[in-house]
Amino acid sequence: MKIISGGVCAAKGFKANGVHCGIRKNRTKKDLSLIVSDVPASAAAVYTTNLVKGAPLIITKEHLSNGKAQAIICNSGNANTCNENGEEIANETCYLVSGGLGIEKDDVVVASTGVIGQPLDIAPIKSGMAELIEGLSVDGNSAAAEGIMTTDTVKKQVAVSFTLGGKECRIGGIAKGSGMIHPNMATMLVFITSDVSISPEMLKRALSSDIGKTFNMISIDGDTSTNDMVCVLANGMAGNETINGEGKDFDEFMLALNTVNVHLCRMIAADGEGATKLLECKVSGAEDENTAKTVAKSVVCSSLTKAAMFGADANWGRVLCAIGYSGAAVDVKKIDVSFKSAAGEIEVCKDGAGVFFSEEKAKKILLESEIEILINLKSGNASSTAWGCDLTYDYVKINGDYRT
Repeated sequence: MKIISGGVCAAKGFKANGVHCGIRKNRTKKDLSLIVSDVPASAAAVYTTNLVKGAPLIITKEHLSNGKAQAIICNSGNANTCNENGEEIANETCYLVSGGLGIEKDDVVVASTGVIGQPLDIAPIKSGMAELIEGLSVDGNSAAAEGIMTTDTVKKQVAVSFTLGGKECRIGGIAKGSGMIHPNMATMLVFITSDVSISPEMLKRALSSDIGKTFNMISIDGDTSTNDMVCVLANGMAGNETINGEGKDFDEFMLALNTVNVHLCRMIAADGEGATKLLECKVSGAEDENTAKTVAKSVVCSSLTKAAMFGADANWGRVLCAIGYSGAAVDVKKIDVSFKSAAGEIEVCKDGAGVFFSEEKAKKILLESEIEILINLKSGNASSTAWGCDLTYDYVKINGDYRT
């Protein structure tokens, strides 16, 4: 398996594009993206657990009930959530795509991201559709990745190449997510494409099982949004023998999917609103995976720990505190904690108590842009990883006037 370029256009038979249609006032920012498969594809998605859901999610869930889709349309700048005519607008968007591409309306996945509770006018989407479709290209990944961004500062894209039964296969993805991100889906939209031949049932199983290890292990600020969705399309154009059940090929597909998802998770966490550091909490020695996940999530969600990382302060007591209130059944007298980065590694806690360490060395380690918080519970063999970022002054500045 190797990392390749191309994002959602890396897999055979996929084209994409992104344009500015007028939803966003800033004409320099794209606000409408489209991803299209040459042929109908197996499709699966996972949605936010928030009871308040954006209208596009409701329509997409209906469209994916048969496990098939051929296109993904997404606008930024407006979440189309809590609007009286939200579902009507989402449906009309799908009609515009289906008419322009000559495909079934129910084969269109629709998504939106941006401000909640603002009316979304179909006019700019309608006026921009021709340009969007006309510009579809195998080189359109970057434009599509840009068109789904809100407060993101960088485009998030990755793809991998691997082999199934002697056939080269690819999986690629783009994502948006910078704030309002919390486990059990974040404020993120993730679109994944693949040329693997796999049944809708097995594709859904693969995505659902991987979410718990990847996207549900990110936290930026503790807020679970209304429009989160991870959607994957697999069109079968790689020519591999169709994956209809578990086995070696399914395991290889799962590994490739996980590789893509982990890369996107790290990009989302590193680009947290106002963030200066990526935090990666690795928990080992847990009695079971659920315990490891609970501990890792609690630490990356801790505002005090995140603030300490911003200040390069090796305040390990905040880590222990987060473990203690996590709800996980752990023996606090066994816990070891270390901080690690490109500048080195330092142990700060052993068996639940502080140890002597060089504050100067710790400071140097925590000044790096990527920090690992290593926790050993010494109670078993299970492990888990969660991703987050530091909490900075700029987070409040960004969100203080986000709507206005």
